[in-house]
Amino acid sequence: MPVPIPHNPLRYTLSYLIPGDDGLVVVDPGWASDEGWAALQAGLVAAGASPADVLGVVVTHVHADHHGLSKRLQDAGAWVAMHPDERDALNPSGSPADWLRAHHVPEAEIAALAGTIGKHRMAAAAQPDVLLHDGDLVPLAGRQVRTVWTPGHTPGHICLLEPSAGVLLTGDHLLPRISPNIGLQRPGSSPLESFLESLDRVAAHDELEAFPAHEYRFRGIAARARQLRVHHEERCDEIVAAVERLEQPTIWQLAASLTWSRPWDEIGPMRVGAVAETMAHVRYLADRGALHWSGEHVTRPATRG
Repeated sequence: MPVPIPHNPLRYTLSYLIPGDDGLVVVDPGWASDEGWAALQAGLVAAGASPADVLGVVVTHVHADHHGLSKRLQDAGAWVAMHPDERDALNPSGSPADWLRAHHVPEAEIAALAGTIGKHRMAAAAQPDVLLHDGDLVPLAGRQVRTVWTPGHTPGHICLLEPSAGVLLTGDHLLPRISPNIGLQRPGSSPLESFLESLDRVAAHDELEAFPAHEYRFRGIAARARQLRVHHEERCDEIVAAVERLEQPTIWQLAASLTWSRPWDEIGPMRVGAVAETMAHVRYLADRGALHWSGEHVTRPATRG
């Protein structure tokens, strides 16, 4: 069921219905808006159901374009399920402005960009009734839908595996054309390393059809996973070359020097994701000794003579 995302080039989130013996589970109900709610209801009607038939909601992760309408279904009596790390992400510590300052974003940019982050932090978002750990079954009678923990895009991102139906619901972890944003979400984490490991986990299910949360369903899970791995290898090479050229950039300066889908001066609020993704790659490269991150500047490690 395509649920629209207002003023967003992705246009919609693909929400899915999983029928069980006693009712339905909705996966990623979409952005909270009147238009989105109407689209979700229309999808239920097309399936011969209504919101009253929804037993539960599973969110692959708690971004607003996936989790927004969960609260409306929860208020109507449905349980809401997610990974424990996504529950923790609903109540982040620190302010958006502090995060941006830590990455040396110019003060002139902080007010606008901090407001962008705030739009995706949903104070009234549905809290989970059910926590799904890796390998857990979704509590839906008549189905064997298993949780596959795939951290990277977010710390608690999950995919849903249903081999008897020949389906892997991939959320934002694996999309047919788009590379999901892999940004540093919390101190001490290495989301890019987690994401690459998660790609290997889903590649093992290459015989299944992928049902993603955006764009369209597709086959070739292992091939798509390889493409994404190559993409991040090339991005790492670009970052190392940029650091050598700039000598000791801040994360902001480094991000501004990289290639993005549009020129840096035109990507607007997407700069937040660009900074987070640049930091995730720097963390990954620093862990492997290819770069050094001082907390202020990125440099190449000193060579030993």
